[in-house]
Amino acid sequence: MANRRGLLIILSSPSGAGKSTLAKRLRAWDGDIRFSVSATTRAPRDGEVDGQDYHFVSVEDFKRDVAYSQMLEHAHVFGNFYGSPKGPVQEAIEKGQDVLFDIDWQGAQQIRNSDLGQHTLSIFLLPPSIRELRRRLESRGQDDAETILRRMQKSWDEISHWGSYDHVLINEDLDKTECDLKTIISATRLRRIQQPHLIDHARMLQQEFEDLE
Repeated sequence: MANRRGLLIILSSPSGAGKSTLAKRLRAWDGDIRFSVSATTRAPRDGEVDGQDYHFVSVEDFKRDVAYSQMLEHAHVFGNFYGSPKGPVQEAIEKGQDVLFDIDWQGAQQIRNSDLGQHTLSIFLLPPSIRELRRRLESRGQDDAETILRRMQKSWDEISHWGSYDHVLINEDLDKTECDLKTIISATRLRRIQQPHLIDHARMLQQEFEDLE
């Protein structure tokens, strides 16, 4: 077993709050942080690779995994199922690797309530203002006006759940937020439950005390 158990790092925010950029920076900072590869019942799109972009599974297999508690979280979106398989995540954290989840508050709640919930670290990113959030969405140049409007309408529902997260950061300055995220992750890795070797060390100290008698 690794010196420490990995974390299930949940990073949530409304679209445009900087989540994707910060997730990439975290992975560049530490190779022990990996993205969770979701499972889906939708068909692969051109260029998508099974096991890399998604795990593409049948509806029957997906429902079976849900029934046997093999999905940490799952949702039905636009006629297809999406979810986070438990097996690869459990294997990663036992190896001391952190798994990063880019999910909404509902998925975050499911993971916290799972049997791996004790190893979760949930972080919500807030924009400095709604005006700035819209400016960031428009400056990306990825969406048309109608899509931006839909994202803005959805943003308040997402923001309203900020209070259910372990940590909440206002992403006003990207570099400062990145530094804060690294501090939070580094400290959480030192939680007692993340360090299984402490039990053996405490037993060794106890034995040394007994040997002195």
